Amino acid sequence: MTDRPLTLMAVHAHPDDEATGTGGVLARYAAEGIRTVLVTCTDGGCGDGPGGVKPGEPGHDPAAVASMRRRELEASCDVLGISDLEMLDYADSGMIGWPSNEAPGSFWQTPVEKGAARLAELMRHYRPDVVVTYDENGFYGHPDHIQAHRITMAALEMTELTPKVYWTTMPRSTMQRFGETMREFHEDMPEPDPAEAAALAEIGLPDDEITTWVDTTAFSGQKFDALAAHASQGENIFFLKMGKERFGELMGMETFLRVQDATGAAVPEKDLFAGLR
Repeated sequence: MTDRPLTLMAVHAHPDDEATGTGGVLARYAAEGIRTVLVTCTDGGCGDGPGGVKPGEPGHDPAAVASMRRRELEASCDVLGISDLEMLDYADSGMIGWPSNEAPGSFWQTPVEKGAARLAELMRHYRPDVVVTYDENGFYGHPDHIQAHRITMAALEMTELTPKVYWTTMPRSTMQRFGETMREFHEDMPEPDPAEAAALAEIGLPDDEITTWVDTTAFSGQKFDALAAHASQGENIFFLKMGKERFGELMGMETFLRVQDATGAAVPEKDLFAGLR
């Protein structure tokens, strides 16, 4: 036995990803006394600037945006009770197809083995019992999410550690409810074209393929407040318009695909730490 605390490490691409995808589990496990480590890979410099100004538009300063988003990230970590924040500080690569994808020093242009070596060093330091990141497609195809997946899986191979490893996902049934809720709050939102609709239908997993369902409803208020801490990012406004009650109804269950396990815990499971305590 060891006095080392059970530890969860979440590897995310940008400031605010920690709140959207894993805010509930981070808050829940922090409240249970588990050490929660957040690794944020990029500086978020391709996010919105003051007044919603977009990258490439007059007045968008990536360095200033990154500084602002760092402060918002620290506020989010305080809300969620995150024990340790580690930033790799790679330049945000932007959405797929943006010129910033090709920028020297961007996360997307960083050799996987280089990013993985830095992350492996953090893994050896914190020795996580559970590691959470994205799937091979970064959940929805964002270059930085894909790169976060790649360096996480490569880092695990570089270490002697055998944590439980999870990829974030969402049940297709929830994705459908999510789309209905978006249309409820945006009555003028056009229907997606067939190609876009087909791509959206492939996001997430069929409900019966999800291995892990963690009820974080009791912490959905913290998740909401953590998202609100990232006030500069306009894409969060939709979630915040719901109000905490509706937000908790839609976002109170966080789901994962377990891809590595040495505990033998049965699936489906309700706890990322099943078999570890």
